[in-house]
Amino acid sequence: MQRLKGFTLIELLVVLAILAILVTIAAPSFVQQIQSSTMTSNVNTFLADLRFTRSEAVRRGGGIVMCRSDAPEAAAASCGSGDGPGGNGWVSGWIVFHDKDGDGDRDYSNDPAMDETIFRVQSPITSMDSILETGGGSSSTKFVFTATGRLLNLNSATSLQFGGPKYANTVQRVLCVSLGGRARIAGDGLSSCGSNSQ
Repeated sequence: MQRLKGFTLIELLVVLAILAILVTIAAPSFVQQIQSSTMTSNVNTFLADLRFTRSEAVRRGGGIVMCRSDAPEAAAASCGSGDGPGGNGWVSGWIVFHDKDGDGDRDYSNDPAMDETIFRVQSPITSMDSILETGGGSSSTKFVFTATGRLLNLNSATSLQFGGPKYANTVQRVLCVSLGGRARIAGDGLSSCGSNSQ
């Protein structure tokens, strides 16, 4: 009688059980790695656009604004509350534009001489649940920079919390914007900006 080579049902079930245990252990770590990567990407994008806004204001003698927008990709994009459904702040997207008339809002016109040019557009961020102001300037929905690179409105100095309930405190990030217009990362979700005088 010839013996057949192969796996028994018991051997197959043992291997599947071990595989299930390994996947159960590795899955949370994998999810946290994806969230951490998403967080880093979005914080870096925000920082890059804020620094661009500040440098353009210095280069052009002021009048450059970065603000939340409820419809940043629209032709007539303008500043808005950015609250949208659920009030999730800056995840609704933002625009960076040249504020020619100094009113802090973008004016759209078919006349190129009157239109306030948009330099950068950030579409809504669907991979994050919230980017909210948590500091003294908790109503800050826009950053207007002067020719010296400082914030025009002192109430705009704030801290922003990247990530909400879907993100662990260790994955969340706190970004600080000082009166001098400088932005820095304070640390994870448990960090604070301290003094905004830098």
